[in-house]
Amino acid sequence: MAFSNAQQLAFIFGLLGNIVSFLVFLAPIPTFYTIYKKKSSDGYQSIPYVVALSSASLLLYYGVLKTNATMIISINALGIVIELAYLLIFLIYASTKEKMYTARLLLLFNVGGFGVMMALTIFLLKGRQRVNAVGWICAAFSLAVFTAPLSIMRRVIKTKSVEFMPFALSFFLTLCATTWFFYGLFVKDMFIALPNTLGFLLGIAQMILYMIYKDGKTKMTETKERSNQQEVSLDMKKLTPIHSAKLYPTSQPQPQVTEVDILPTGKPAEPDNNV
Repeated sequence: MAFSNAQQLAFIFGLLGNIVSFLVFLAPIPTFYTIYKKKSSDGYQSIPYVVALSSASLLLYYGVLKTNATMIISINALGIVIELAYLLIFLIYASTKEKMYTARLLLLFNVGGFGVMMALTIFLLKGRQRVNAVGWICAAFSLAVFTAPLSIMRRVIKTKSVEFMPFALSFFLTLCATTWFFYGLFVKDMFIALPNTLGFLLGIAQMILYMIYKDGKTKMTETKERSNQQEVSLDMKKLTPIHSAKLYPTSQPQPQVTEVDILPTGKPAEPDNNV
């Protein structure tokens, strides 16, 4: 009975994991709609989608090797299709330099790295050893992906602004990690549960940071406006004596005034040069 309940819970959390992961995969749609409208991918980077494609490919391979892993196979197969579509749109509107850079990334991660890993695990390992080896590779790669937002969290703390860390994305990534953690727990798959534990903790940390610094951008803007107003006021004070000096320069020679005596007749007397 307990085994049946564990299977049911694994199915529920696996289904929830598929739904939430699908929503996360769809999150970049506004970005690519903007790229389509602008007819240019300048200002955007392809590496997040290359990494996501690599992660989905690894997990799909792991799901195929592992028995009874329909939930893992279904979402990652769909994820590969979505990420390939994103990369195709990116490459269509990318500059030549960015196209070459993206092509090198794809060759490095998705062709070279993934191909070598598949070849080594297929020809050197068998059975459970192969599954465990691919599982550890997937877990290590997932941990690396989950730790990537640490740089964004550091930026939030440094700038006291959450401009580059949307709450909705942090929330859905945390929810995604939570559902897959419980799925891995109920199917007793530590290669799924372990990395998602870290993902859950980092997601919670991101949301806490968001709540702490959510008003930071507004405060920074107001501070900057006050600072600009003070600078303008100081500049005006500095400019006032400069204009006065231009109107009444003190460095120019002043005209000499000669004292003259006024005679009673009203005619001025001649100045005495001998004085």
